[in-house]
Amino acid sequence: MRDILHNIRMGLVTAAPLDQLNLALGLVGVWLMIRRSLWAFPLGLAAVTVQGVLFYQARFPADATLQIFYFVALAWGWWHWVRDRGAATELPVTLLKWRGRAVTVAAATLATVAWALGPGRWTGAVMPWRDAFIAAFSVAAQVLQVRKNLENWPLWAAVNAVAVASYWRADLAFTAFLYTIYLVMAFAGWREWRRAMWEQKSSAGFLPADLDGRQDAGATE
Repeated sequence: MRDILHNIRMGLVTAAPLDQLNLALGLVGVWLMIRRSLWAFPLGLAAVTVQGVLFYQARFPADATLQIFYFVALAWGWWHWVRDRGAATELPVTLLKWRGRAVTVAAATLATVAWALGPGRWTGAVMPWRDAFIAAFSVAAQVLQVRKNLENWPLWAAVNAVAVASYWRADLAFTAFLYTIYLVMAFAGWREWRRAMWEQKSSAGFLPADLDGRQDAGATE
């Protein structure tokens, strides 16, 4: 246990300035997203830019390219949250219908298999299935998040849980510690957005009998 705590402390102390900036932007950005603040978007754009630079410097072109997708998604999400809120103070949190959930999970699963059996092997990845799962489900979670669908948080929780287990098995205590923080924040976001959705529907005079969406007229595809 002492060695684990030492590794975590050393990771925090010895990290390069750009890595520390990346960590700070990431944590603050997720906290702001939990609070459904529009400030989460400029912080997120800065975070993925820094991550892209770090991946490029480390010669991970696929990961660097993925940050471009995140940048575009966040920029669109920012525009969507502002434009489509109308006269309301904020864009409401919504649920996917069961069809939308099934399509999202199926698409992410197929993308995981395709990446793990294709580029994941060609590039000689040490853990191709883990890398493919994290990439595919992170993309799905990001899309749902900028759409302000509640289901983004359980997807982020799944991604972070896999990351924690993988890095822990690889004896990367510091990285596993960071993803543990993100895992806790994902559950916090899930709870907070669910509470906000209830309050939004209550103030609109609609009390859904089931917040899982079986009687939720506001569910989206």
